[in-house]
Amino acid sequence: MAITVSLVALFGLVLYFLLRSGSLGPGSAFTAAAFGFFLASTGAAKPINQLTASLIETVSNL
Repeated sequence: MAITVSLVALFGLVLYFLLRSGSLGPGSAFTAAAFGFFLASTGAAKPINQLTASLIETVSNL
């Protein structure tokens, strides 16, 4: 659970800075956030979470 919260905060910060820099418009940011929200409710959520967990574990073992 802690990993999920950290990644949500990280991606939220990335979206915030992209909005501030002007390289991402408000409509695009909303679309990206909505896509992530709806993707989390599909069957793709479990494989994405497993892939993310394995990548984090691999990086921490380096």
